[in-house]
Amino acid sequence: MYLQLPFCENETDRLALLAIKALITHDLLELTSSWNDSLHFCNCSGVICGHQHQRVITLSLSHHNLVGSLSPYIGNLTFLGGISLEQNHFHGEIPPQVGRLTRVRYLNFSNNSFSGEIPANLSGCSSLIWLRLGFNNLIGKIPYQLGSLQKLERVQFHYNNLSGPIPASLGNLSSVRSLSFAVNSLLGSIPDALGQLKTLNFLGFGMNQLTGIVPPSIYNLSCITTFTLPYNQLQRNLPANLGFTLPNSSIQNIGHNLFTEALPASLSNASNLIEFDINGSNFTGKVNLDFGGLPGLWSLVLASNPLGRGEADDLDFLNSLTKCRNLLILDLSNAQFGGVIPNSIGSLSSGLVQLRLEGNRLWGTIPTGIKKLVNLTELTMQKNSLTGNIPAVIVSGTIPSSIANIIQLFRLHLQKNNLTGNIPSSFGNLNSSQDLDLSQNYLSGTIPKNVIGLSSLTISLNLAQNKLVSQLPSEVSNLKNLGYLDVSDNQLSGEIPSGLGSCVTLEHLYMEGNLFEETIPNSFRSLRGLQALDLSRNNLSGQIPEYLQHFSLMSLNLSFNDF
Repeated sequence: MYLQLPFCENETDRLALLAIKALITHDLLELTSSWNDSLHFCNCSGVICGHQHQRVITLSLSHHNLVGSLSPYIGNLTFLGGISLEQNHFHGEIPPQVGRLTRVRYLNFSNNSFSGEIPANLSGCSSLIWLRLGFNNLIGKIPYQLGSLQKLERVQFHYNNLSGPIPASLGNLSSVRSLSFAVNSLLGSIPDALGQLKTLNFLGFGMNQLTGIVPPSIYNLSCITTFTLPYNQLQRNLPANLGFTLPNSSIQNIGHNLFTEALPASLSNASNLIEFDINGSNFTGKVNLDFGGLPGLWSLVLASNPLGRGEADDLDFLNSLTKCRNLLILDLSNAQFGGVIPNSIGSLSSGLVQLRLEGNRLWGTIPTGIKKLVNLTELTMQKNSLTGNIPAVIVSGTIPSSIANIIQLFRLHLQKNNLTGNIPSSFGNLNSSQDLDLSQNYLSGTIPKNVIGLSSLTISLNLAQNKLVSQLPSEVSNLKNLGYLDVSDNQLSGEIPSGLGSCVTLEHLYMEGNLFEETIPNSFRSLRGLQALDLSRNNLSGQIPEYLQHFSLMSLNLSFNDF
């Protein structure tokens, strides 16, 4: 039985805390172990009381791996000014009694497993400044009643299962700075009333099912710094003066929508822009932007739009990008850019880590200036009409200090071009490469031993559909962590190296369409992880190994041999 000790001044708060503790089923860090009758609740872990009334004003339980549901008695802590339950495992519904907390200013229930609907009577929390419910399992509509919270500055409902329209009443949140509703299932159009939110600086509605046009009034919210609407079905063109009406915008991500027509030339004046992403939309025409006025730009993604006209000057805008010394990511893939790759590409930021040019209409040779991009980890140029030799300067054989870091390349894709000549032996210096694809070109000569033995390769090595000759080097045994190897449709000959049996992580092995002879190596019995094996169209003989019937192969092709 609880003894009425002198220091227990408020029975309501004490009982409420004990009720909250009672519904916490797991507390591995023992945060609430001090919540008992032997200690005044104001001295308990996670509890802060006001000095004057000795009432609970802050409940801070975040990041403690607590499991359980939230007691309705939370509503009895009427002096609460802040509640933080972030990064726990609370489940069940948010008690509507939270709406009684008229003094609460900060409410953070994010990163839990709360379910059910957002209580409409949260509108009773009239002092609320921050409302964070992201990363839960909440369903239903966003309550229109929340539009009455005049002091609200940050509203975060992202990563839930909310549906229905965005309430127009949110346009009454005259103090709001952040609206984050991304990754839900919200429907309908963006309310024009949101254009009244003059203090808004973060608007995040990505990955919903929003339709219609973005209200012109939204584009006039000059305080916006982050503007993200990707993966919706929004349409029409961007306003011609976008670069002037959103002067403080630093992040614009509007990809995977139905926007059309040309990019506004006024974007050249968005001097604060650091990230611009229109991936997967329907923007057309040439890119007539001067990026020289965007000194902080670090990510430019124009991929998967019908930009460019397949003409020689389509990439002229790259010249202005050389002034963006912070550029890390440049993705121009799967568009309609034509012309040669200008040698000025080597004058892009030396910090560039990702350069993607695949799936365009580029022709000519790969410029030697690319050697200056010493920090590249991903370089993709496949599916173009590039010709000539692969420049060995991508990784110099005697690596000068000025380009030494080019060996940080993680992914190099040059497939589906018209490249000729030998595979540079200097590719053996790509000691960070995990994915190398040179397939579907006209490469000739032998496979360099230090390339086929590049032990860093773990994802894929694809040399298929070239004109490579001679034996497959025994150094292939070094590929002990590789998942995918394709040397098909070349002119490789001799025996299949027994060392291939050391590549025990292989799941896909394609060697068809060559001149391999003799038997299937007995060492192949070690390749138990194989899902696909194709040795067809060779000159193999002998017996088909019985151990293959014990493999879990989804695809096996040994046809057109001499078994």
